[in-house]
Amino acid sequence: MSKHRRQFPGATPYFDRHGVRRWRYRIKGFSAELGRDYGSPDFIARYEAALKRQRLEGQIGKDRTCPGSINALVVAYYASPGFRNLSASTRRTYNGIIDRFRQVHGDKRITHMQRRHVLEIMGDKADTPAAANELLRMLRLLMDHAVALEIRPDNPTAGVKRYTLAVGGFHTWTEDEIIRFYEVHALGSTAHLAMTLMLYTGAARSDAVALGWGNVKDGRISYRRIKTRRTSDLVVDIPIHPDLAEALELLPRDAFTFLQTRRGKSLAFNSLSKNMRRWCDAAGLHACTSHGLRKACARRFAEAGATPHEIAAVTGHATLKEVERYTRDAQRSGLADSGFEKLDARSKREHVVTNHPKRFAKKDGK
Repeated sequence: MSKHRRQFPGATPYFDRHGVRRWRYRIKGFSAELGRDYGSPDFIARYEAALKRQRLEGQIGKDRTCPGSINALVVAYYASPGFRNLSASTRRTYNGIIDRFRQVHGDKRITHMQRRHVLEIMGDKADTPAAANELLRMLRLLMDHAVALEIRPDNPTAGVKRYTLAVGGFHTWTEDEIIRFYEVHALGSTAHLAMTLMLYTGAARSDAVALGWGNVKDGRISYRRIKTRRTSDLVVDIPIHPDLAEALELLPRDAFTFLQTRRGKSLAFNSLSKNMRRWCDAAGLHACTSHGLRKACARRFAEAGATPHEIAAVTGHATLKEVERYTRDAQRSGLADSGFEKLDARSKREHVVTNHPKRFAKKDGK
């Protein structure tokens, strides 16, 4: 065994397309770039992160970017606290959008970007307005970082409007759709378990796949949301609904997580989305998604009269803005019913008042 393998097991060299020798950590399906300076502080920092199955995105490509370019700005942003403090799943989402942008515009000067360029970039994605809006959000972050670094005095995305999207977002499951799903997927199936787990906890996909017996104590499920774990100490602590308790009773106690593959491995959240798509299609529920279950959970609580704060305690939202958006339709429906009840009550009172006993009426001659 070479001294390289003894000192940094899993680190192997390779040559990139420019013939430059670089190092990569690769083990059990996970890989991470370690740079080209073997044993340097940056190399060691990358290696230690890789041992934890993490990647230090911030320094990738730093040694081959042109100062003042979009590429250089992206590298600087990836190294910033604003990016590094995001959850791993959010960083992956940002990486995907930003890296596609830099592939096209990475060699261009930051100072040359003007508002008309932003409008042109948005126009190129007009057929996918949601994706265009997400790209605009990333460009604002990048240009804000450029302003903070004093690379340019202003943000060219200022005043650029987002595309108007269809109202509603992800479809919220109805009660009929929930019943239909359970008719097709019986108790004991993974589909039934996944449905019940998300419906009665309001957990997002990334949280649902991480839940296991370690989160259960005294008839309650307690966990911290993965998305906000690095920025908030908020703990979701909710009682286990009887329907969920029935589904969990069928699971082995030595399972690390509730949702597992056929080989006994923890289910990945992307796999959960794909499986849910397949399970919904099998039930003829083509508009339903896993995220819609989170909204359905909030809707149920809203229809039962729960306050936004009570709903947020279940769903784990740090602010009430998203909760109010999830439950807006249910709240409007409830307010309409309440309004009609008050109208009926008033009509009844007026009917009684207009039929006064004679002693309350004015006497003749006065």
